[in-house]
Amino acid sequence: MVTLEELRQFLLSLPDVSEGMSWDSVSFKANKKVILFWNAKYNAPVFSFAPEENEFLLEVDGDTFFTTDHHRKFNCILARPEMLDLNWAKAKLYEKWRKLVSRKTLKQFDLENPDYNI
Repeated sequence: MVTLEELRQFLLSLPDVSEGMSWDSVSFKANKKVILFWNAKYNAPVFSFAPEENEFLLEVDGDTFFTTDHHRKFNCILARPEMLDLNWAKAKLYEKWRKLVSRKTLKQFDLENPDYNI
């Protein structure tokens, strides 16, 4: 079981992550780019991966991941919080954060946290 609060706590522990609202959903951004949405209608996290990864996750773990016609248009998938593994979610969000954050922030983070583990 994953909660919004657990993901919030993790994401806001990373440098340069901000919380806001986007399209009536809680969102977390780095460098003004979204890392994660929390969809209030489905009470579920919304992830955006490469289309191939989205399709793979939907195929191999349809109990956890799903999409809607709306989300599919934006290359997003949702996860059922009661089925989602917290460590998997943190690892994927950390990976996305590393891609979005500025090089300066990433370099400083790596210097200050050489043994960082999720």
